[in-house]
Amino acid sequence: MGRELGKQLLDLAQRAQESALLLEAHHELWANLSALGEFTSAWTHLEQGFALYDPQKHKHHALLYGGHDPGVCCGYHAAIVLWLLGYPDRALQRSQEALALARELSHPYSTTHALFWAAWLHHYRGDEEVVQARVEEGMTLATEQGFPRWVGRGTVMRGWFLVEQGQKEAGIMQMLEGMAVRRATAAAVRDETYYAVLLGEAYMKAGQSVEGLNTVTGAIAKASRTQSRTYEAELYRIKGELFLRQATTDEEQAERCFQQAIDVARFQQAKSWELRAAMSLSRLWYEQGRKAEARQLLEEIYGWFTEGFETADLKAARALLEELS
Repeated sequence: MGRELGKQLLDLAQRAQESALLLEAHHELWANLSALGEFTSAWTHLEQGFALYDPQKHKHHALLYGGHDPGVCCGYHAAIVLWLLGYPDRALQRSQEALALARELSHPYSTTHALFWAAWLHHYRGDEEVVQARVEEGMTLATEQGFPRWVGRGTVMRGWFLVEQGQKEAGIMQMLEGMAVRRATAAAVRDETYYAVLLGEAYMKAGQSVEGLNTVTGAIAKASRTQSRTYEAELYRIKGELFLRQATTDEEQAERCFQQAIDVARFQQAKSWELRAAMSLSRLWYEQGRKAEARQLLEEIYGWFTEGFETADLKAARALLEELS
């Protein structure tokens, strides 16, 4: 539905040849297509957004369309899409530009968006200190300005920090509280699946594989019903990891999940998700004595990357390749 409405908006804007309407039509499409997992198509509209956006001409759009600035939105969505497509350094640059623009505009809601999506990017790059700084600044702003959607997200992230620090039970409880706040504000399905990724990992670290499997299985089903596929590959990967951590390990089911994660990631051209899933499957194959297959799988995806070699995932992949040598 969102894609079709976006196409209708774009058609109307093209007929009118009005840059402001064209910008908002592309705005609608880059947001919806990225949520649908159509990352390369989303990037096409993001490029159009960068070409059209003028902060002087379009700064009033935050008051008319969606409550946030389209230039800021274009920047942080570009960061999300670029990371997913396998360009971590270019993603970082776009994220920094989006946050700088939001601060320059002094628009609180746009700044809150930019801060929390910057936290998202740094989370996946493995920059934990920066994640915490962005979350705390975003949480302060969201609380002061009365943005319950982002207070809920900040609460989830604070719970995630507790889990990372070893306070697993307290962290999970706080994550669940934050998710309840977000549901009360009609959270987007993409947000819910992101929280399922975080919560599934938290349950895994807490040794609660049944709860983790229930969480990610429900999220996969919901993503399928709603076509919200941003995190589909990662949900399958985590599901596979949880099968390996049950009281009775199920390697067959785990391998099936890892392969499904790789298949989804390849279909979406989501190289960063593919790398993560390939590492999980390579580790399993290595433990099964299938060392040559494990190395071949991981070498192929690792060799694709041209940047971001200081990020956590690429460091881990390089270390695993050395172990497989």
